[in-house]
Amino acid sequence: MDPEITALASTAGTTLVTLMATDAWERTRDAVTSLWRRVHPGRADMVSGELEATREELLASEPDGDPDARQELQAEWQGRIRRLLVARPDAAEELRALLRDIDTGDAAGPAVTQHATASGNARVYQAGRDQRIEERGGEA
Repeated sequence: MDPEITALASTAGTTLVTLMATDAWERTRDAVTSLWRRVHPGRADMVSGELEATREELLASEPDGDPDARQELQAEWQGRIRRLLVARPDAAEELRALLRDIDTGDAAGPAVTQHATASGNARVYQAGRDQRIEERGGEA
């Protein structure tokens, strides 16, 4: 197995699932579906549906704090993308370009920077997305 294809598929699968829970999702989904439409036109609509189903599964698993769900979904997409690249190695450069666009923020929008200062007994809670805080009083 070509290690370059495996590495690219791994990066793409992880990035894809990560973006499912962001504002960049629709643009990312459309870009991935377009890639499939050019490489395997007959499967593009099915892949688009699978992307949406994966997103729904990911979002449903997050409130429960299921740590394995994200990794399992990433592995599924890594496998799908790897099989696509094995069948059509010429799609690798287009996939790299898609990932570069996402990396530069073209698909994700502007970067968010957070700064906080706390002193004394103050607490600072920051999150780039959902945050759940449970404080239990009286525990030793």
